[in-house]
Amino acid sequence: MSFFTAENEKIAKEIVSRYPIARSALIPLLHLAQEQEGWISKPAMEQIAELTYTTSVEVLGTGTFYEMFKFHPVGRYLVKVCTNISCQLLGADELFEHVKKVLDVEEGEITEDGLFTFEEAECVAACTEAPCFTVNYRYFHRATKELFDEVIVDLKTGESPLNKGAADDQGTMPEHGTLSRVRQQIPKSRLAGIKHPEEVKGPPNWIEEGV
Repeated sequence: MSFFTAENEKIAKEIVSRYPIARSALIPLLHLAQEQEGWISKPAMEQIAELTYTTSVEVLGTGTFYEMFKFHPVGRYLVKVCTNISCQLLGADELFEHVKKVLDVEEGEITEDGLFTFEEAECVAACTEAPCFTVNYRYFHRATKELFDEVIVDLKTGESPLNKGAADDQGTMPEHGTLSRVRQQIPKSRLAGIKHPEEVKGPPNWIEEGV
């Protein structure tokens, strides 16, 4: 039984076709699987392994190297509070405890309504805008307890919080697993040459064509 929906299986095969070696598609396929279900399940790993001529162990080994892939269920919205030095000096510890209290969960847990999972972040590279928290990797800069409360209320009521200091102010907050709003499409005329590396002689097609 396939994990991917019919539509996503078609997308998955198109992604694999971009690469001369199928296993090179592991990471984009992991993103596709997480977009479909919100996390990477065993059936997802099994189908990715089948598509890339690898094993589930290799898929797991690749995915667990990256923090953004979750191999356990998470809420619709993943809340992460940065507690690294810049954020810590500007109140991240207090914000961290406030988040735990408001969501009524410990770190890594899912709220009873299934909406939120809460995690600590080592660093989110927003030191000049500290303190910072993210929701599904969308940034909220110079965060306060009041800002966090407003964001949570918006998410619970179906409103978009992305006009409240977030770096991304376009559209609504995507659910966890959504990597981008526009799916990459590469026309065949723009491909860099689908050949096995051992078969390549000379420069890539795109250099020869002066693209």
